[in-house]
Parts: sequence; C-alpha cells; structure tokens
Amino acid sequence: MTRKLRWGVVGTAGIAVRSVIPGIQASETGELTAIASRDLAKAEETAAKLGIPKAYGSYEEIVAAPDIDAIYVPLPNHLHMEWSIRAMEAGKHVLCEKPIAMNAEEAQRMADVAAKQGVHLAEAFMYRHHPRYEEIAKIVASGEIGELRGIHGTFTFNNAGDAKNVRYRRDWGGGSIYDVGCYPLSAARLITGAEPEAATVHALISPDHDNVDMMASGILEFPNGVALTFDCGMWAAFRNTLEILGTDGRIEVPSAYIGDATYYVHSKDGKREVKQPELNQYALQADAFARNVWNEQPVRFAPSDAVANMRVIDACLESAYARMRVTL
Repeated sequence: MTRKLRWGVVGTAGIAVRSVIPGIQASETGELTAIASRDLAKAEETAAKLGIPKAYGSYEEIVAAPDIDAIYVPLPNHLHMEWSIRAMEAGKHVLCEKPIAMNAEEAQRMADVAAKQGVHLAEAFMYRHHPRYEEIAKIVASGEIGELRGIHGTFTFNNAGDAKNVRYRRDWGGGSIYDVGCYPLSAARLITGAEPEAATVHALISPDHDNVDMMASGILEFPNGVALTFDCGMWAAFRNTLEILGTDGRIEVPSAYIGDATYYVHSKDGKREVKQPELNQYALQADAFARNVWNEQPVRFAPSDAVANMRVIDACLESAYARMRVTL
C-alpha cells in the first residue's frame, strides 16, 4: 500500500529497539521517520543501526516535528503520561508502552486529552493483536470446554542482577506487577469480557531493589465465581503461560505473550494442537493502530480499556503493599 502512517519514537528503550521499531518497519502501514533521545549521539547511533532517517537530541523536537503523524512512547513508566500528553497536544496520535501510566488517574487524564484533541491513544499490548486470541475467545464462547471456571496466568523472568535497571526504581514505576503482571491481568479481562471485583496479592518486596515487588502472586475475583490466579516476577525462571479452565476442558497457551503462538485445546474429544502462522505481533499492532487512525476499522481497545486495566493494577499494588484484599 502507498499510504503510510509516519512514526516517531521518543526514547531508545530496549523494547523499542528490539521489537516495536522493527515491527513498525515490517508493517503494511507504518513508516519510521525519526527517533529521539536526550543524548543526540545515542539517537544518531540508533537511527543509523535501524535505518531511521532522522535523529533528534530532545523529546521536544520530535514531538513538534511536522512530518510525524504518530508517536510511540517507550519511556520509563513515570514519563508515560507527560510525553503522551505533550505529543497529543501537538496533534500526534500516541501508542504508549504498557502500563499506560502510573495509576488510573493518570490514565484517565491521558484519555481525556486524547478525546479533547481528537487523536488516537492506544496501549501497547501487542499480544492482543494476534488472531489466536480472537480464536480462543470463540472457543470459550462456543462451549467446547464447557462453562468457564478459572484462568491461570504467569509471566516471569530473572533480571535481578541488573541493579541499575529502571524496573528497580519504585518512583519510576518499577516492579513486576507494572512490568509483566499487567499481561495476565489484561488477558483475563479480555477472555472474560468482564472487570474484576476484588484483588488479593502477596509479593516479594526487595530492599535491594528499591522495595519494588520482585515477585507477586495473586487472585482476581471476577463475577460468577470465576477467578484469575496469576504470578509475575523479575527474579524467577522464565515463563509466560496462560491456562483457561472450563467444566469440560481447558485451553493451554504455553507462550501466551511472546514466543511460539501454538496453543492446545483439551476437550471431551481429546487434545488438539492449534498451530499458528509466524506473525509479527508488533507489526499487527502497528497496522491496527494506523487503521484506527484512518477510521478503516473499529477501535477494539479504546483508552477506557487502558484506564480499566490501570484500576486493576492499582488494586493489585495496594493489596501487595498493604497485605489486604482490595475491592474495585
């Protein structure tokens, strides 16, 4: 296609360099126009490495650039609201890395600015754009695994030795719930089509890592007796799994958010493997974003969804630090 959405990237975070920028470049709709860093040399080095035409030495410059339609914000969590709002007030559409903000109040402010400015704001949960999740939702709705009884999700990795990592700055939005716990939380909301009523979370709070939650295990109470049990961590062996349990079967997703997209359906008729084509989730995310901007397809995940997910994260964090059940 000849029409392209022109992208700028605020910051040179690892997720941007490894995944999102290559995804935009591989998309049908996107064109990576520029990247910015507060260190011009770093921006120029990244631009040269990734084949990006322009490099800026400040975030202000890229947000104001007239030849950019959309800004991707992969900055540390405490900067998401500020730079998303600055970009939107400059008339840019914004794809903001997850979690969209530090709390639901910030997320709502971002959503309000998007509505006022008439721009598209989206949270970068790339996994939701893979077609397998629409397939899984249809399987659950079909009754093949019976009535939904529960969901279990995990997302853990071990990066505890990197003491200077931004994930270990509590005032910057560090911690495992913000970083990876947000995935099973959003997945459970996606699959149930409902909002949880309460959260109870137990966490490993590490004084050696600025007292962020390095590991958290919890339960979200959904309507009709359905629950999500989950664990997330940055000081544990790697996993990213999802299991959806019904009265007559279950769906097993061994690589729920990153990695191989194959999943398995266990039902009364036995076990079947559902293989998926190799699709770039980040490219799919970029294409969905552009088509939303151009009003070519309905918006599946509005800013209100991001606000709702932040409410759940807020409750989980409150529960973890206060060691109590929190109602939503």
